[in-house]
Amino acid sequence: MIIRSDETLDVEVSGSGPMRVHLFRPAVEGRFPGVLLFSEIYQVTAPIRRLATMLAGNGLLVAVPEVYHEYEPAGTVLAYDPAGTERGNALKVTKPVAAFDADAAAALTVLAGHPACTGKLGTFGVCLGGHLAYRAALDPRVSAGACFYPTDIHSGSLGEGRSDDSLARMAELKAELLLVWGRQDPHIPFAGREAIRARLEDVGAAYAWHEFNAQHAFLRDEGSRYDPALFLQAMQLTLDFYRRTLA
Repeated sequence: MIIRSDETLDVEVSGSGPMRVHLFRPAVEGRFPGVLLFSEIYQVTAPIRRLATMLAGNGLLVAVPEVYHEYEPAGTVLAYDPAGTERGNALKVTKPVAAFDADAAAALTVLAGHPACTGKLGTFGVCLGGHLAYRAALDPRVSAGACFYPTDIHSGSLGEGRSDDSLARMAELKAELLLVWGRQDPHIPFAGREAIRARLEDVGAAYAWHEFNAQHAFLRDEGSRYDPALFLQAMQLTLDFYRRTLA
C-alpha cells in the first residue's frame, strides 16, 4: 500500500506536557490495527521512519512517539554519532520509568481512538524501544508486542536510578510477545537472554522467541551492523505475528 507519513499529533501527557507523535498509515479509506512503535535512543530518525513505513504499508496504523519529549524540543532527532549516543543514553537513565509508562498510556489512548484504527492494538520497538514496547504491552488494551533486542530488561536498569520493575511485572502480561535477539549483541548477553526467557516460562507467558546470528541494531538500515536479509526475515515474522494477533 501507498502510505501517508506527514501527520503528527501533539499528545498531552499528564505531568510532562505535550508529546509529539508521528503517524504512518495506508493512504486509503478504512480502519486498520494500531501499532505503537518505540524508537531507539535517537528518537524518530530516518531508519525509524522507514521501519514505520514498512509496517504501515502492510496495513497498519503506526504511531511513533518522541520518547524524550520532556527534554528535547519537538522534532529533535539525535545523530548516530558519539554525541548523539551519549545524549540518548543519558536521557534513558534520567527519565523516570513512570514517565515512560505515562507516555505509552497516553499514546495508546490516542491510537485506539483514531478514526482509522480498528481498536486492536499492538506494540513494536527496537533497543530502548524494545523494552518500552514490552512495558506498553503490559497495558490490558494491547494484544501483541514485538520486541527487538530490548535492552535493560535483564539488568533492571531502565530509567531514573537505573532501577525498573519490568521482570517483576511480567506476571501481569496478557498480550502475546514476539522477542527477537542478536546472538552477537553485547548489550544483551546470553545470561541476560536466559534470565528473560526463564521469567517468561515462570509466569506462563504466550511468546515466540527468535535468535539470529546478528549484532545489536541489525534492523537499522544505516551503519555497519545492518543485515538486509535478516531485516526481511524479521519483518515477515512480525507481519505474520500481527496478522494473527491483531486480525
